[in-house]
Amino acid sequence: MKKSPSYYTQELREFGEVLRGRRTINLFLQTPVPDGLIMEAVEAATWAPNHHVTEPWHFYLLGRETIDACLGLVRAICTEKKGDAKAGEHKAKSWSEKPGWILITCRTSADELRQQEDYAACCAATQNFMLYLWKAGVGSKWTTGDITRDARFFEIIGIDPDEEFVVSLLWYGYPKMTPTQSRQPTDKALTKLP
Repeated sequence: MKKSPSYYTQELREFGEVLRGRRTINLFLQTPVPDGLIMEAVEAATWAPNHHVTEPWHFYLLGRETIDACLGLVRAICTEKKGDAKAGEHKAKSWSEKPGWILITCRTSADELRQQEDYAACCAATQNFMLYLWKAGVGSKWTTGDITRDARFFEIIGIDPDEEFVVSLLWYGYPKMTPTQSRQPTDKALTKLP
C-alpha cells in the first residue's frame, strides 16, 4: 500500500517552493528556450483536470512570422486606442522583447455549464504549463489583453472564433529579473466551516 505523503518530506517541501516561487516575468533574456522543453511543458499541461475528459484545449506555438504579424497588430490596436503612434511603437517594441509565444485556446460549447468547466480546465492547463517551465528555470507571463479579443488576431492565428476562444497568450523565456511578491495570510483566504 502506498503511504500518504507527509508534509515533512523533502519532495513535498520542494513542490511547495515551486508553487510559491513562480512569478510573472516581464523582462526576459534573449536566450532561446529549447523546443523540446516546450513540448514537455505542453504534455504536462494536458494532464490538467477536465470534466468528462473533454480535453478542450489547443496550443499554438507562434513562430517568427506569426509573432511579427502580432507585433504589427498590437501596434495598430494601441495606436487606434490611444490615438498616438508613439504609444503603439512603444508597445510593439516591448512585446518584441518576449522571446517565446504560445497561445492556449478553449473549444466553444453551446452548453453553458460545460463551457465554464472547459474554461476552468484550460486555466488549469495554463498553470501546469507555467509551473513546468518554472521548475526548469523558465519564466512566463499570462496575458489576455485587447489583442486576444480582436478579430484580426484570430485571422493571424487561423482560428474560427465560433469554434474556440483565447484563454491565454503566454510569453516565456529565461528571466532577466524575478520580482518578489507576497500573499495575504492563509487565514484571510480560508474559512473553516463546522
